[in-house]
Amino acid sequence: MGAGANKQVLLVIDGAGWHRAKEVVVPPGIHLEFLPPYSPELQPAEHLWQLSDEPLVNRKFENLDALEETLTSRCNILSAMPEVIRQHTLFHWWKET
Repeated sequence: MGAGANKQVLLVIDGAGWHRAKEVVVPPGIHLEFLPPYSPELQPAEHLWQLSDEPLVNRKFENLDALEETLTSRCNILSAMPEVIRQHTLFHWWKET
């Protein structure tokens, strides 16, 4: 992103433990803004779980490779469905590009 003295970046992230860990080093020019707890409505990606989980529900996978293959296939299908994605993530406050 080129963040630094001449370019400031505001990064909005959720409060996941690994985002707040002491080991996290925030480079100069990056400023973190944490979403409030329990606010999935503010993070559009949270609304995609119901679409991506569809082929995973109530299934047992023999190994991680089988799970990854199924999830990858679902993501490829969803990537060809921009209108479906938009319906789940385009909120009144989200500026469409």
